[in-house]
Parts: sequence; C-alpha cells; structure tokens
Amino acid sequence: MAQYNSPILPQFTADFACNCLDKQVVMSKLTILRYPDSRLYTKAKPVSKVDDRIRQLAQDMAETMYDAPGIGLAATQVDVHEELIIIDISETRDALQVFINPKLVWTEGLAEREEGCLSVPGIYDKVRRAERIRVRALNLEGKPFELEAEGLLAVCIQHEMDHLLGKVFVQYLSPLKQTRIRSKLKKRQRETM
Repeated sequence: MAQYNSPILPQFTADFACNCLDKQVVMSKLTILRYPDSRLYTKAKPVSKVDDRIRQLAQDMAETMYDAPGIGLAATQVDVHEELIIIDISETRDALQVFINPKLVWTEGLAEREEGCLSVPGIYDKVRRAERIRVRALNLEGKPFELEAEGLLAVCIQHEMDHLLGKVFVQYLSPLKQTRIRSKLKKRQRETM
C-alpha cells in the first residue's frame, strides 16, 4: 500500500481513500485543465472548512498528480477553485505535502529556475521567483502550520500558489513566447484528434 508521509501532516495512506472516517469512498482520477483553458485564470476562494470533501479532494489530486506524473498540483488545475495545493518533490514519491489556504509570510532573494506545468505539458522555461520563502497554511486536520522552504520546494509552492491566483507560469514569459506556446499546444491537440 502506498504511503504518503510529511513532517507537517499526519500520515495518510492509499487506504485513506477507501476508509475515510469509516465510509467507503471511491477514488477518482481528476482531469487536469490544459493551457490556455480560461478556467485556469479563475481566482480560487479560501477553503471555509477542512472536512471529508477537502480530504478526498486532496487524495484525488495526489492520485492525479502521481499518475501524470508531476510534483505539484493546485485545485484550480482540476477545475476546483478553492485554495488547496499538493506537492511531493521526493524521488520516491512518498512525501506528500498538503497546503490549504496557503499564504506567503515572507520571501527572500531571487533565483531563476526552469519550470514546467501539468497544465502546459511538454513546455519548460526559466522563471524568476523568490529563492527562500515561509508559507503559512492549514493541514488536512485544519490545523495551522508554517514552513520555510528553499530551492525546488520554494519554487513549487510559489508556482502552485500562482495557480490559486489564476496565473500560469507561462505568463511570466514574453508575449512572443506565450504565442508560440499556445500555437504549439494547439497544433499538438489537433494532431492527437
């Protein structure tokens, strides 16, 4: 059975999806919206209550992210416009982190790193972001926590939080690059039809 551990979250396993509060819950793989879908530009609303629905959404998002495969996913990307992101940057894919209603407390420095996105498949480019951050959020139990991050984790958190603001990483690129990316993705979509 796959197990998802995090220093800030209670352990939660694949059993979680089947035994959530002693109820049978069917796992579902969610559909990831593709750029330039207009729903990706929707600003997410704060989660008002961390309950079974949110925990199930986090589990479904994890399954979707791992299957894609990816290292981060925002609820906006699966057409749920609530402030929820999940991240797992571990090579073993067993360190899932869930951030509900995330807010940056502080940022420090700037670094440029190559980014990709499950909503913009096959496209990678360099983006400048804060090098170190501190984020405040709720966990799956609805308890607040803060986490300092740097490197890839800091980039991931900021990237996924952008989705909650209705922003896709390609919007950091020049208008020319954005046009080329849209054309490339539309061409790829026509070829697969």
